[in-house]
Amino acid sequence: MKKLILSLGMCSLCGLMTIQAQDFKLNTTSGYFQNKGVDVMAFDDIYPEGHQSGVSIIMHGNRVATNGDIRYEPTPGQWQPVPAQHERKLDASANTITTQLSFPDSARDMKGFNPMIYPEFAFNYTVTVKGEGQSIVVTVDLDRPIPAYLEGKLGFNFELFPGALFSKPWIMDNKQGIFPQHPNGPTLSQPENYAHSGNYTPNSKVDKEHLSGHHHGYNPILADDIIALPYAVGKRFTVRPDDPYNRYTIESKGSDLKLYDGRMNHNNGWFVVRSDVPLGATKEAIKWVITPNVVSNWVYNPVIQTSQLGYHPNQPKIAIIELDKRELNRDKPSLYKITADGEKEVTSAPGKDWGGQFLRYNYLQYDFSNVKEEGLYQIHYGNSVSSIFRIASDVYDRGAWQPVLEYFLPVQMCHMRVNEKYRVWHDFCHEDDALMARTNFNHIDGYVQGPSTLTKYNPGDKVPGLNIGGWHDAGDFDLRVESQAGETYILTMAYEAFNVNYDATSIDQNKHITEIHQPDGKNDILQQIENGALTVVGGYRALGRLYRGIICNDLRQYVLLGDAGAMTDGIKGNEDDRWVFTEENPNRELTTAAGLAAASRALKGFNDTLSVQALDAAKELFKVTQINSFSKSAKVHAATELFLTTGDKEYKDYLLSETEFITKNLNRIGWFIGRADKAMKDAKFSKAIKDALPAFKAQLDKQAAETPYGIPYRPRIWGAGWDIQTFGYQYYFLHKAYPEVFGPDIVYNALNFVLGCHPGSNTASFASGIGTKSATVGYGLNRADWSYIPGGVVSGTALIRPDFPELLEFPYLWQQVEYVLGGGSSHYMFLVLAAQNMLKNS
Repeated sequence: MKKLILSLGMCSLCGLMTIQAQDFKLNTTSGYFQNKGVDVMAFDDIYPEGHQSGVSIIMHGNRVATNGDIRYEPTPGQWQPVPAQHERKLDASANTITTQLSFPDSARDMKGFNPMIYPEFAFNYTVTVKGEGQSIVVTVDLDRPIPAYLEGKLGFNFELFPGALFSKPWIMDNKQGIFPQHPNGPTLSQPENYAHSGNYTPNSKVDKEHLSGHHHGYNPILADDIIALPYAVGKRFTVRPDDPYNRYTIESKGSDLKLYDGRMNHNNGWFVVRSDVPLGATKEAIKWVITPNVVSNWVYNPVIQTSQLGYHPNQPKIAIIELDKRELNRDKPSLYKITADGEKEVTSAPGKDWGGQFLRYNYLQYDFSNVKEEGLYQIHYGNSVSSIFRIASDVYDRGAWQPVLEYFLPVQMCHMRVNEKYRVWHDFCHEDDALMARTNFNHIDGYVQGPSTLTKYNPGDKVPGLNIGGWHDAGDFDLRVESQAGETYILTMAYEAFNVNYDATSIDQNKHITEIHQPDGKNDILQQIENGALTVVGGYRALGRLYRGIICNDLRQYVLLGDAGAMTDGIKGNEDDRWVFTEENPNRELTTAAGLAAASRALKGFNDTLSVQALDAAKELFKVTQINSFSKSAKVHAATELFLTTGDKEYKDYLLSETEFITKNLNRIGWFIGRADKAMKDAKFSKAIKDALPAFKAQLDKQAAETPYGIPYRPRIWGAGWDIQTFGYQYYFLHKAYPEVFGPDIVYNALNFVLGCHPGSNTASFASGIGTKSATVGYGLNRADWSYIPGGVVSGTALIRPDFPELLEFPYLWQQVEYVLGGGSSHYMFLVLAAQNMLKNS
């Protein structure tokens, strides 16, 4: 009752929380403007196509708007042109951030991972962001006037996060409205920028006509011809007038403000406020005054971060409490047990200051490892409470790692119909795989085919044997060799390390039908290892080499949301078939060889023919692949798995001959070489490894000490969850091989991070459907339904530069909530199995 009264009391103050005499000041240390609980960044971030760039506003702990910058379209998507950023200058005396930018960006024009088609108008411009009292003034200066055909097209956009705005109010001058749950017509037709395409990359390997879909209906790269009619037009726009914590006003001193709905032509779009650049304008072509409401007494509410799944009685248990860096007072954390009669306090003790600021927060560590009594628990700190979690000896025994095998991997299976009782996750798909890709061709999503197919097949030929096995890689539906072989390898490592034997699924590779929760008497993990080996080995035998990947042949197919069975018609040899790409990539080829050599061990006695084929392919790849400075570690990896599989002297001799290289590169090799070390029983080799371990351990300890979580958090664009899982997965093998040097804590820390003990206010488990609170909106095949796939593990908390950790509940932010193959979920499964195994043997 006390907490309820406090909460209601705070709400009664909302009307009093108005702007005081506070000013936005540039903090040259942080690199952005600050005013109490409101921050304004300017061109700190680097990912405009992922809604992370330009001018951004964080209000009272939430990012509300971003990507304030010049764009060629009112509501651009991820394939529309973005500028090149040059000098960014901070001037404390003038209280400004000034950024020089230009169009086009030659690194993206008709090349690269996501080719973009730039209009022929090239220009430079300057964005100046200035703190003026309680407001932020944004001005844009162009070095030349825009051409007539870009009137109404080139403008300054500001993107508003839709997930926080649905059903919330706005005001534009004297017009009012509610942000809708879904985009509403009417639409507005306008000329395409494509008609004025530039020619900045004359030797580009991108086929512009193919990329644009030959103008046959909708195409995401030409999505500027039909847009939503603005919801409102005016000079002064207020977002969330009802909420002092999220209210801000934008006033244009020049051309009108227009409120667009970017979801009309891109399902993953945001709301956009925009002003067009007027014809003839250069100096102050755009001038906005942005005034966020600053709640003067706001302090970031303490966030208690724990494992959403819970803890085994014997494992370390450390909750992390995230605090506003301005908060000097310290409360005492308390642990409560939830019983049938209510909650009761079990223990209370001061938290330990971690010792310094991490990101933008201070942290306490609350260690309750001595609590071993089984039950339901919750941590209190001031007015904050954690999620309820379990302490139980069976915490990892059911519904913990199993959803990866029960749901996620079956749902992702390609060349299958996947049923779950009444539900069809997806119908028969990609039975027409695949045609040989075009040569000298830069495709989408990083797929590039060189001057030769590197096979006996010509471009456009039907390649047999590719329509079996594999998993769709997240929501993109493609099959990358590193994802397919990597997933197979991790599953093999789990099978061998923990003797996994679990059967909840029926998989029929002949009929191409998978039935979830319909046991067939076969070990699910072996069936999934088989599924991965079928596509990799099948591709190798069909092509005479590894494929780089199999992907849809155009952009309209690529953005498919929903049933994978709708991507192609299943008839081989026509224009909707997917393409298979090849490449010369020694590192990938040798890493795949390692995976196939390991899989052959697991498949022996389960699918003997495939086991032999996998081993033959691994041997051949080891023999013929040329090594370079980037692939030598991969060759050591392949030799390790081949030796463990065959015991052949050839591979042992190779490993022994590379002793010096191995000991100097334990940061890349150490995690897998321990198994070979134990198997080879070579005293000289073992001594060399053990002599090098202390220095390597010191490196890892230093990395673990970078954060209060006991694990390094180093995101670039994507959330770091997958990297942290990989770190913990690899560390387990060090612990297993050399327990006297490497303790188990990093494995537990990595697992706890994924399960909810991570920075930011959203403490959800990255593993969908696992734990009290989890990521139940994920970037998977069902993302358009704001849903999830159980057992899928999202990329996790991302970093909004320079210091804001963020995990939004929004299905289209791939860098935060995407699922992936090749480790995303299987590394998580491995970590749970590792913790379970270590604790049962403790």
